[in-house]
Amino acid sequence: MKYTKGSLGRVFLLKFEDKDIFIDELRAFALKERLKTACLVFIGALRDGKLATGPRKPVIPPQPNTASFKDGWEVLGLGTVFTNSSGPQIHIHTSMGKKKSVLTGCLRGKSRVFLVIEAVLLELKGVKAGKDIDPRTGLNLLHVF
Repeated sequence: MKYTKGSLGRVFLLKFEDKDIFIDELRAFALKERLKTACLVFIGALRDGKLATGPRKPVIPPQPNTASFKDGWEVLGLGTVFTNSSGPQIHIHTSMGKKKSVLTGCLRGKSRVFLVIEAVLLELKGVKAGKDIDPRTGLNLLHVF
């Protein structure tokens, strides 16, 4: 295990609105506010999108299972923002439900908000960490310096 320590910076309350592309809006916000590192928690609903729902087999590099969803799902989740030379790197895990169906995974692509998502974003100050493509796994992984 590696670690770094820091402190809390600014705290933001975000409201994403119907048909917003969740990750794109979050990335734009991170750029506007010049966020380097942050974490967020959120609740609300997603209209449609895609999740990576774990690896097909536990091998490196992993090949992801994916699941698409549509027609509005209740969601709750957690995420991180780490900014590197390519800009904000957004990583969101969510659990979602519709009727008796449940999906859990890593949110991908152009997932759109249904009605609203409420999020609390906490800026992390002084942490020495970032994200870049790991050559062994091919994934955009956290690096603690």
